Amino acid sequence: MKYLFPFLFVIMMILFHNPVKALTRPIQSDSLWYKNNLNYQLQIGYYDVYKTKQADIVMLGNSITHGANWAELLGRSNVVDRGVPSDIVEGMLNRMDYIYKLHPKVCFIMAGVNDIYSWIPNETILKNYLEIINGLKAHNIKVVIFSTLHTSADWAKDWLETNRPDLDVYEYNLGRNNEINKLNQSLSTYARSSGIEFVDLNKSMSNNNFIKKHLTYDGTHLNANGYKIWRDAVDKILKKYGM
Repeated sequence: MKYLFPFLFVIMMILFHNPVKALTRPIQSDSLWYKNNLNYQLQIGYYDVYKTKQADIVMLGNSITHGANWAELLGRSNVVDRGVPSDIVEGMLNRMDYIYKLHPKVCFIMAGVNDIYSWIPNETILKNYLEIINGLKAHNIKVVIFSTLHTSADWAKDWLETNRPDLDVYEYNLGRNNEINKLNQSLSTYARSSGIEFVDLNKSMSNNNFIKKHLTYDGTHLNANGYKIWRDAVDKILKKYGM
């Protein structure tokens, strides 16, 4: 059995909006995991006091979604960010009422990297993901899935080399990205069979199963170059929907 993070390191990663909460040990997905995310409680508190009653477009995800001002990025006032740093798919599933009450026309989803790096099984991730999709469809909200993004070959290199020198950083991240590929394949297959949109951003943002370095500032979070690619993909879908 592999070791958990030291407790203080986990807290530090959460506070600094890192999307990867556990690098080296399989865990079990349960309600306490996402509820113990300090950012989860913080953002839920904001949702309870925000005055926005309706938004046509919702961006649902984790810290990668939360890292941009989507209203400015898209040049639209009818879009809201519902990304929670360090969130897992189960956490998103359990805050969907905050999406439904906005009565959006479309919800864009990007999720899964935290789950993958927390060693949550793909079967569990997919089950929670499909519950989110089915809930949105039941509320007549269009669903657009963006592929879970790859990390870089040297993601978390400093921590791993200091705390887990037995691990090869390149091979470790390649293994996690291969799990991301499996998740994306499952999501793509489901989307095709269900008539919903799946956009594979890794086709333009990755090379050899790793995110391109010029698109990220730390190996997983996007910089302006990365957000521009994502923004253009969103614009294309909105144009298709006549929005």
